[in-house]
Amino acid sequence: MSKQDMLIIGTTRGLDVEQAARVSRALKALADPVRLRLLSEVASHPGGEACVCDISGTFDVSQPTISHHLKVLREAGLVTSERRATWVYYRANSAALAELSDLLGGLAAMVGEPQSCEVPQ
Repeated sequence: MSKQDMLIIGTTRGLDVEQAARVSRALKALADPVRLRLLSEVASHPGGEACVCDISGTFDVSQPTISHHLKVLREAGLVTSERRATWVYYRANSAALAELSDLLGGLAAMVGEPQSCEVPQ
């Protein structure tokens, strides 16, 4: 998703099919609690990057499962990776996260003030 895609939101009725497909991949990746925690761990790790060996111990799943979840995050564009010797280091993709933030903020701005559908009693 590019900045140009974000500008379209304010001038049309919403996302087109292709834009929605790209955004939904990222949101689906974040919808899993383990992946959301992994992204949080990577983003908050000192130096802004983390090796699988640094973060896998804080999860109650196997290392191959951690690697699978990181692969999903990478394929969704939420993290980048770099192999160094036998380890893979991950870094949060701040541009992708900023774009998601802009999208959600733009949607909230279009809706306006939050209102309840419930009738006050």
